[in-house]
Amino acid sequence: MKNITFDLSEMHRYGTAFYEYLKLRKQYFVDSLNWDIPHNEAVEMDQYDNPLAHYSLVVKDGKVVGGARAMPTTSKWGDHTYMIRDAAEGKLPGIPDKLMSNAIVTPQVWECTRLITADSVATHSDRSQVLSLVMQGVSDIAQAHGASELIAIAPVLLVRAMRQLGWPVSRASDPYVGKEDGRRYAVLAMPVAPMRIAAE
Repeated sequence: MKNITFDLSEMHRYGTAFYEYLKLRKQYFVDSLNWDIPHNEAVEMDQYDNPLAHYSLVVKDGKVVGGARAMPTTSKWGDHTYMIRDAAEGKLPGIPDKLMSNAIVTPQVWECTRLITADSVATHSDRSQVLSLVMQGVSDIAQAHGASELIAIAPVLLVRAMRQLGWPVSRASDPYVGKEDGRRYAVLAMPVAPMRIAAE
């Protein structure tokens, strides 16, 4: 496995990797979790997939098996900023508008979204490695742009999984239950960390 990171200006260097990531997102968030988000029959892609976004993907045997999106909390693209802030402003139905008491707008904090591991990654150890590599890439991206912290709306269960992998994740909001999938979510936070994950 190896990690690749890029923004939209660099995605051509990695062939179809970006499109494969969008396909994984559709299979999981739309087909499995039934989220009502923009998609067609093949891919899921939303307003945050814009030139301010960066991507951390994991490739195994030439196929994308995991990934996540990252962007600074200073982002503004048209009427949108970043997911947690837009939710707080009531722009994202389904996400409570009172998750965070104050909007975070600083280059020191980046948001991570659309974290995914492919169903084809079958073993616990492989899934752990994919998660570690994805988050290492996100952390590296944020750190390279001067950030010191990552935030994300993510399943509450991810706190334990990330801590077991050595990432100091904490819950930064009260949990809520997703209307479409019944899962418990919260805003999670962690410092960027220069952990080095061995690729295979």
